[in-house]
Amino acid sequence: MDGNNMHGRGGCPVNHGGNTSLGKPVTKWWPRALNLDILHQHGARTNPMDADYNHREAVKGLDFAAVKADLCALMTQSQDWWPADWGHYGGLMIRLAWHSAGSYRVQDGRGGAGSGNIRFAPLNSWPDNASLDKARRLLWPVKKKHGNALSWADLIILAGNMAYESMGLKTFGFGFGRADIWGPEQDVYWGAEAEWLAPSENRFGDLDDASTLEAPLSAVHMGLIYVNPEGVNGTPDPARTAQHVRETFARMAMNDEETAALTCGGHTVGKAHGGGDHDRIGPEPEAAGIAEQGLGWANPNQGGKAANAFTSGIEGAWTKEPTKWDMGYFDYLFGYEWVVTTSPAGAHQWTAVDMPDAEKPLDPSDPSRRAIPMMTDADMAMKVDPIYNEICQRFRADPAYFADTFARAWFKLTHRDMGPKANYYGPDVPEEDLIWQDPIPAGSVAYDVDALKARIAACGLTTAEMIATAWDSARTFRGSDKRGGANGARIRLTPQRDWPGNEPARLAKVLGVLEPLAAEAGASVADVIVLAGNVGLERAIAAAGFDVAVPFAPGRGDACAAQTDAASFDVLEPVADGFRNWQKAACGVPAEEMMLDRAQLLGLTAQDMTVLLGGMRVLGTNHGGTGHGVFTDRVGALTTDFFVNLTDMANSWHPLEDGTYEIRDRQSGTPKWTATSVDLVFGSNAVLRAYAEVYAQDDNGKKFVNDFVAAWTRVMTADRFDLLH
Repeated sequence: MDGNNMHGRGGCPVNHGGNTSLGKPVTKWWPRALNLDILHQHGARTNPMDADYNHREAVKGLDFAAVKADLCALMTQSQDWWPADWGHYGGLMIRLAWHSAGSYRVQDGRGGAGSGNIRFAPLNSWPDNASLDKARRLLWPVKKKHGNALSWADLIILAGNMAYESMGLKTFGFGFGRADIWGPEQDVYWGAEAEWLAPSENRFGDLDDASTLEAPLSAVHMGLIYVNPEGVNGTPDPARTAQHVRETFARMAMNDEETAALTCGGHTVGKAHGGGDHDRIGPEPEAAGIAEQGLGWANPNQGGKAANAFTSGIEGAWTKEPTKWDMGYFDYLFGYEWVVTTSPAGAHQWTAVDMPDAEKPLDPSDPSRRAIPMMTDADMAMKVDPIYNEICQRFRADPAYFADTFARAWFKLTHRDMGPKANYYGPDVPEEDLIWQDPIPAGSVAYDVDALKARIAACGLTTAEMIATAWDSARTFRGSDKRGGANGARIRLTPQRDWPGNEPARLAKVLGVLEPLAAEAGASVADVIVLAGNVGLERAIAAAGFDVAVPFAPGRGDACAAQTDAASFDVLEPVADGFRNWQKAACGVPAEEMMLDRAQLLGLTAQDMTVLLGGMRVLGTNHGGTGHGVFTDRVGALTTDFFVNLTDMANSWHPLEDGTYEIRDRQSGTPKWTATSVDLVFGSNAVLRAYAEVYAQDDNGKKFVNDFVAAWTRVMTADRFDLLH
């Protein structure tokens, strides 16, 4: 058939490339259109599990001991199709777990190992993840055997844990409970580059100032997890690389000691692979032919020998015994001088000067031969940088301290995006509460909720004050790494109580009223803040002429300052909140796009976002009391007026010089309201307008109230993981 005549008579009826090569048609043709895809992903349509399947319940029935035993056995079951280095898959499995977890970045909480996202594009085809497709196939028999209760996300990280255990490290613990996603994540910004491993200048303001790395990124190149192992932009310079290592790991929530421990401990076992010709390696999984069945990076020169494998292009082990947890990394790094050389594949790496053959590791395929070890530029940074060197010397002098520090850092790396310990399951969950888990003590349920509601209703606070405070407390939640939210009432602690977005003066007033009520009732402040929001909302519902109760589940706890790593909460500070029509300062990103980002992190759908914004406007909860978007003369009543007046053709819309808009009577030209782009996008975007029209209809006043209450409750309970068990 003539593929160029698709619509002509006799042409092929199939829309060739309509679902693949065109990408997102709306944004392809109209790049300024607001793309709502991030609010539509991972819904019920993409999930193959039964509607009543609950992974939290399923994982409780998993035979944890059997899974661990199967993984231990797998480590030494070398397969001809992808042979293990020295007959042990430990290094490969650690790299799989590391790279799965290492995509996490603290600024927006996205990436990480918590969803099994490394199974999908783009991560499954990043250059830095070359050959990890083989590791997943090696794990398939274990996944197949244990079924639904063992998620890929859990299995991948547990494989790394068991690899270390099998090589002699006592790990800090493990928590099951990660649930898999079923398609690529559309909400993660990995960088603007259109090519893999594009020069670092593309994402740095100043390459000599690592802190200028574009936010929220942490990796220095498109397609890498961390830094370039050959040096900044591939040029060896350990001192310069050290600064990039420090910045990258800080953006993963790691301090200098944790960074050094992870670097040294990660390279204590396994090897890098550059023993072949890169030009003969096949394409990545997403570009490979259909006969490859999802595998990529074909190694035609491997010949069934581990020593011939090619992944990074760097070749060699870091220690004499790469399948054993020991102090060999430090013996090599500090026991020899190192010079820059190149691998067989042409990659820059470092080689020890005058190392005796007897001190070299065995060849990974042939135990009768010795292989040349190596160090990357990042390894040399541990030696050259004075801070890292000092830390490494402490490790070198105290092997037990090094093992414990690494085990804790590894646990943090692989569990950082799981949120509180309430999300952990299994026999190996550590008893110790770690501050990065944002611990929250259990809250009381033994108080009279109805009596407390009556006290709140009579306390003198306005509807808007109560609703805005509850919203501000809950809106910090990030589904990406399950941090933030109303539980813990950290809005009353530093730094949240001083955030401009929380209107500190109003917040202090509200807390001054609610905290004594909480103490008198025996309730947590966290519960009272949310309950007060519900009281205000029920008042607004009654003012609109409806009688709808807002659900409330007691049991939140109050965190104290000692349980709060204040500095780590800086990244949760909102710079904009479309729901309260506020933006801290212009940042080059349209306010409506920042609203989408916030909605996605809160776990909202496009419908949820629509109903919440329209309701918050008529409730009068705008930051600072501004009138933008308050399209009603019944402020404080939960009506559909926002949508009715937005869609009313008796009005016209006009941009003003300050970037806001004016809504005027079409006939007289009389100004009626003002608005921001966040308000008007619900009339200009075709999808959002479709939702707005639903709520503007005369017959949907009650539906609007019910939908608002449902969406509000989702936000208020987003961090109540105890309710999901």
